[in-house]
Amino acid sequence: MQAKELKQKYLEFFKSKGHAIIPSASLIPVNDPTVLFNTAGMQPLAPYLTGEKHPQGKRLADVQKCLRTVDFENIGDDTHHTFFEMLGNWSLGDYFKEDAIKWSFEFLTSKEWLGLPLSKLAFTVYKGEGDVPKDSESASIWESLGVSKDRIAFLGSDNFWIAGEAGPCGPSSEMFYWTGDSDAPVKFDEEDERWVEIWNDVFMAYNKSEDGSITKLKQQNVDTGMGLERTAAVLLGKKSAYETDLFQPIIKKIVSLSGKDYEDNKKAMRIIADHLRAATFVLAEGLEPSNTDRGYILRRLIRRAIRFGKQLGITTEFTSLIAEVVVSEYCEGYPELKENKNKIISELQKEEKKFEITLEKGLREFEKMATKGNLSGEDAFLLFQSYGFPLEMTEELADERKVKVDAEQFFAAYERHQKLSRTATEGKFKGGLADLSDESVKLHTATHLLNEALRKVVSSDIKQRGSNITPERLRFDFTFDRKLTDEEKKAVEDEVNKVINADLKVVRKEMLQEEAAKLGAQAEFGKKYPDTVSVYLVGDYSIELCGGPHVNSTKEIGHFKIVKEQSSSAGVRRIKAVIRTEGHG
Repeated sequence: MQAKELKQKYLEFFKSKGHAIIPSASLIPVNDPTVLFNTAGMQPLAPYLTGEKHPQGKRLADVQKCLRTVDFENIGDDTHHTFFEMLGNWSLGDYFKEDAIKWSFEFLTSKEWLGLPLSKLAFTVYKGEGDVPKDSESASIWESLGVSKDRIAFLGSDNFWIAGEAGPCGPSSEMFYWTGDSDAPVKFDEEDERWVEIWNDVFMAYNKSEDGSITKLKQQNVDTGMGLERTAAVLLGKKSAYETDLFQPIIKKIVSLSGKDYEDNKKAMRIIADHLRAATFVLAEGLEPSNTDRGYILRRLIRRAIRFGKQLGITTEFTSLIAEVVVSEYCEGYPELKENKNKIISELQKEEKKFEITLEKGLREFEKMATKGNLSGEDAFLLFQSYGFPLEMTEELADERKVKVDAEQFFAAYERHQKLSRTATEGKFKGGLADLSDESVKLHTATHLLNEALRKVVSSDIKQRGSNITPERLRFDFTFDRKLTDEEKKAVEDEVNKVINADLKVVRKEMLQEEAAKLGAQAEFGKKYPDTVSVYLVGDYSIELCGGPHVNSTKEIGHFKIVKEQSSSAGVRRIKAVIRTEGHG
């Protein structure tokens, strides 16, 4: 069975059980501001798990695009992927453990569906802890279906699932498949890596607060997840998803471009295939490579793929050629790839050209270091941080020059950098400013006016989804499901300039978040705020939660001009705007 067939069968099965098939949400989270990308199938559905009504009912199934960035160093092995697809079925206060487990068992073992032998399956359930009891009920249901007690294990934290530090959560029951060459042992052993997890049913009946306390949700939900890549590999008898139809067309293109054999160059080819598949999907969201947040992850993916391309001896620009294969292979399920193909290709070509220049500078810097003898860890880290050289690349270059690299010192420097980065990220300026120059401050206040003007002129339902400000321009993301007309853009511009010319005072006040909400203060959609908040009032025109700083009066801003309006992601639009001094309109 090919991976694409597994995906189709999964959705067909749950459709037969009364589930509405919903499309994948964007990779960019709406309901979870704590992560850069959706990392699990449940994140886009979080509001519905806590009681909000879903327009398509209480039973849902989907294939959700996900992206995780914590495993960069492991990419290239048999099991890790940056981008992956998660098959999921959902009960929003409808069915619970019995139906979920019986349907999982039916899909896995019935000849009509996957037809897996029970002799190769094992299951885990939650052993209980604190306020959450031992899940004897799930174990009993598995036993009633013919599963031996030896193949059911009661485990701890691995069988309690939550997407982050807080939120909807609950005990889970995981399903494992035996991948060993010999017959499966009578008793399941969670330490034996030949047992591979292929599916997880989460019985989401609880909510964990930020203080760690656990309370029951208003409704009992089922949230299941089956990783397409891992399950496809298992079902096809492959050691890795890289040997399945999910990756083979991409890898064949890399083989063709490099003239190298896959078996002798597995790690490099897998990294290129993984990173450029992920980058293609991220670019399809309207994101661009940059040095911050999501743009930084995107840049890192592309540049790491380029480095490994160099190692394989690929001398021409190749990232866009790989992306074309990804678009071709995946566009049927994800039409946004085809719709944004030109943008994807263009951004990859631009980034590859930029990195070529950086790479040349880095090689010159390396030559200077190497002429002095062995490289210190600080030298190697400078090459990594400033020029994107991974340690292994520096070590290879050093071997050619017969000099050594202090790897231990490199990792110490890397650790220090990681700690500083984490501190900087946690304390970064919340208003989205890149600096605190006069121009940035003016644009920051203009962003508040733009937010309110959009609501007044276009739709009162518009909500802010993020902003980024440099001294040259402002970028503002907002919830809206279509392109603005030229007339709407002009009306928004005129509205902002009218307020600027009115010379309204800008005042900052501190108040309780509840008080701010009563006054109608705007807040960034999905963002968490402390109990006491900073609020900026622009005359009686705009009131918004914000960290500042701002101009004292709107007249200081200058003339406001929208230069671009485009899609940022599904259901989110992006405006780029500039300000000019009077007389330069």
